[in-house]
Amino acid sequence: MTQPRDEPTVNEDVQRVSEDVSNRLEALGLWLSGTEKPEDLVRIQESVERFELAVKTRGGDLMVDEGPDGQTIEPDDVHFALPPRHADESVERYLNRLDRAREEVLRHPSKD
Repeated sequence: MTQPRDEPTVNEDVQRVSEDVSNRLEALGLWLSGTEKPEDLVRIQESVERFELAVKTRGGDLMVDEGPDGQTIEPDDVHFALPPRHADESVERYLNRLDRAREEVLRHPSKD
């Protein structure tokens, strides 16, 4: 049985979600090569969300700390700024570095 043409296929859904995640990450200023697998994008997004949650729990303001287009013009605390991904950095290496930054945020004194 074939799927009706007006319903997206699984591949189309994965592509759409991947584009949405990519757009969000790029809006935060994160470099993406365009070759990341959908699973990589999800892992990066989840890691960024864990970092953001850590910042919030320590009293950081994401709007100031991340700034427009991921620029940290004047973060209220540099420890709360989302680390950028370098152009030559693998997904695994970035995830490890982001996790270490999250751990540092959690050890940092609260702003409250």
